[in-house]
Amino acid sequence: MKKFFIFTLFASLLVGYVSAQHAKPNVAFDKTIHNFGEVKEDGGVRQFQFQFKNTGGQPLVLHNVKASCGCTTPQWTKAPIPPGGSGMVKVTFDPRNRPGNFNKTITVSSNAQNATVILRINGKVLPREMTMEDIYPRNMDKIRLETSHLAFTSMTPEQVKEESIKIISTSEQPIKLGFLNVPPHIKIKSVPEVIQPGKPAVITATYDAKVKNDWGFVTDNIFIIFDDVRNYSNRVTVSASIQEDFASWDEEKLKNAPVTSITEKNWNFGEIKQGDVVKHQFEVKNTGKTELIIRKVKASCGCTAIKPAKTILAPGETTLIAAEFNSRGKSGRQTKTVRITTNDPKATTTTLMITGNVKVN
Repeated sequence: MKKFFIFTLFASLLVGYVSAQHAKPNVAFDKTIHNFGEVKEDGGVRQFQFQFKNTGGQPLVLHNVKASCGCTTPQWTKAPIPPGGSGMVKVTFDPRNRPGNFNKTITVSSNAQNATVILRINGKVLPREMTMEDIYPRNMDKIRLETSHLAFTSMTPEQVKEESIKIISTSEQPIKLGFLNVPPHIKIKSVPEVIQPGKPAVITATYDAKVKNDWGFVTDNIFIIFDDVRNYSNRVTVSASIQEDFASWDEEKLKNAPVTSITEKNWNFGEIKQGDVVKHQFEVKNTGKTELIIRKVKASCGCTAIKPAKTILAPGETTLIAAEFNSRGKSGRQTKTVRITTNDPKATTTTLMITGNVKVN
């Protein structure tokens, strides 16, 4: 009799537990994956509604619906959904500028037993036909360019590199391209030199880092002229980052490399009056095992940094880099930088910050 009573009590509790669990809200989607198939990139946004029911015994509330990327915008039923009631999660997908296959997720959070449900949309965006403006987005007088920046990225001090820019003529007449302000370390030309109406061409430049004889990130501005007529508004920027070929260093050399150590990389001069000049000295120490060479010290506009008299530091040796900020013509919050280029393979360029506030009288 005692055993029967215990069994009956256990069964009652179990039934009660199951009933209580069933009484909770439960979100049941008709489907959790939707394939849009092939959609055109210029065909406009696509939408789909995921339908669901509350199969639980209490009101269901969707707390949040979050998409995995900005190209998908969800909307959902926000009012409490009674047991047996229905709701929806509407997903809007924008294929613009997203050619190729896509697979996006939408996370649904609620007070249901299954508190988190992952929905998924997928498909393939067929790329739109590219226009001339798409291929050559930069407009410049009588031509369009794919870019107005020739980036030579990383170069060693002895390296010579060639880069090019694709262009197309927008003139109704043949045009002759020329170049002004070309420095000795750059050779630049248009191929062909005379471009026929509506025809493509290529601007090719060769960069000689040895002739440049500089370190770190460097830029030059070159001007394009049409039919020998000077116009300084048509500018192409040429940049390069010149540094040692640390990839050629063996393990032993890297182990014994110099190390740039600067205790204070940020200096705040506080508040000063407009027209005041403030100065600060940054301490640079070589904590490595071989000589540290300070190749270059360059300050941003409004600040002057002086390359130290001692640019080769033995292990454990220290030097000072003096920086000066002139607040003439400046007002409000100021942030200036000083960049130091060295032969430290782990910190070729170190950036120092100078900040403060300039008060106008």
